[in-house]
Amino acid sequence: MKTLILIGAGGHCKSCIEVIEAQDQYQIKGILDLQHKVGETLLGYPIIGTDDDLPSLTKQEYHFLITLGQIKSFAARKSLYQKLKSLDAPIATIISPHAIVSKYASIAQGTILMHHVKVNAGVQIGENCILNTGCNIEHDVNIGHHCHISTQAVINGDVNIADEVFIGSGAIIRNGISIAASTIIGAGAVLLQNIDEPGIFVGNPSKRMKHG
Repeated sequence: MKTLILIGAGGHCKSCIEVIEAQDQYQIKGILDLQHKVGETLLGYPIIGTDDDLPSLTKQEYHFLITLGQIKSFAARKSLYQKLKSLDAPIATIISPHAIVSKYASIAQGTILMHHVKVNAGVQIGENCILNTGCNIEHDVNIGHHCHISTQAVINGDVNIADEVFIGSGAIIRNGISIAASTIIGAGAVLLQNIDEPGIFVGNPSKRMKHG
């Protein structure tokens, strides 16, 4: 069994641990987080250091997974992922045994599929993504890098989602829609039109939030 180090010891990490244990392909060595948390434990796993320790840890026989959550900003997860790539670190891909994934789908490294995720034929999912519990990704959807598809979201067929997009819990994306990079779709939103410029979109039908 491969040995895994997790990066980020918050609530999302707990969910990741649940899936990793169910997958039963990795043994968790420990977790990296902020300095003041070193020595604590999360679900019985020790917090062994910070991301400053990555250069030395990547020289050992460890695999890595970013378990920091992503609600509005993708920046922290993306920065950690780029750091791992620069160090040529082995990056895990985690797929829950309770997910349904077509053999005709493609899942890139660093991505996690939580319990009861559904991924249909022709889907392509980029690097360092979170597909959270119960989301449904229909046929021929393309999801870019550093995206988070939240719990119970529905992405219908032929949707194209660019990099660094957040889709909130229970959101519904109509078939054939394209979503620009760095867009945020609020929880429960129903998206019926293309998004060409990034922003925050909420409601049914969803509309761009105005600032000020």
